[in-house]
Amino acid sequence: MPTDFFNLITRLHHGLIVSCQAPVDSPLHEPIVIAAMAQAAVNNGSVGVRIDTPNHISAVRARVKVPIIGLWKQVTVGSDVYITPQFHHAAAVAKAGADIIAIDATTRNRPGDELVVNIIARIHHELGKPVMADVDTIEAAKVAVDAGADIVGTTLCGYTNATRHLCVPGWELLTQMVEQLDIPAICEGGISSPQMARQALDLGAYSVVVGTAITGIDSQVKAYKSVMNNQAIALSNLK
Repeated sequence: MPTDFFNLITRLHHGLIVSCQAPVDSPLHEPIVIAAMAQAAVNNGSVGVRIDTPNHISAVRARVKVPIIGLWKQVTVGSDVYITPQFHHAAAVAKAGADIIAIDATTRNRPGDELVVNIIARIHHELGKPVMADVDTIEAAKVAVDAGADIVGTTLCGYTNATRHLCVPGWELLTQMVEQLDIPAICEGGISSPQMARQALDLGAYSVVVGTAITGIDSQVKAYKSVMNNQAIALSNLK
């Protein structure tokens, strides 16, 4: 790993990375709002942020100096891969100001038949950026490491057809990655409390990404509303 990659990644060690994202139909999706979320996270101790779309990355870059893990979610007909699926998406993310490029590194077919190994090589050589491989299984993680990934994350465990039966967080996958891989393993997905973040570190996570539990106002309000509505119905049925 090049020294500049190593120094950048070291800044994330044992720290909290906050994923500042919002649904496209949410008023929180505005770049200025995402940037404010990111700055609030950094002001309170986040060592890095994870940001989707070039516009949001650019807005966040103007307000924070911590490492940005950038990605671009794109839905493509004929492929289930949606996190920075092709090299040109990675190039746009890098141009917007991301320090680390996150890509879907599962073994699923990619748009345009691009290969993970080729995308990682081009991100390294043409963009000069380290790569975070978002995976769902230990097999995909090992392929990503062999392809040259600099960091691997449990991001997609529980969200692919092969792992949809598994509960998040992906504790078993995290443990496997820590024990079997020689690059930093980041725990991402399903972390909903400080205690769970601590558990991830105890299992050997290099750092922890938290999103919905901190910045997901839309999802959080819906969850509270659903539980409270169900309880209200139950109580009314008792009368």
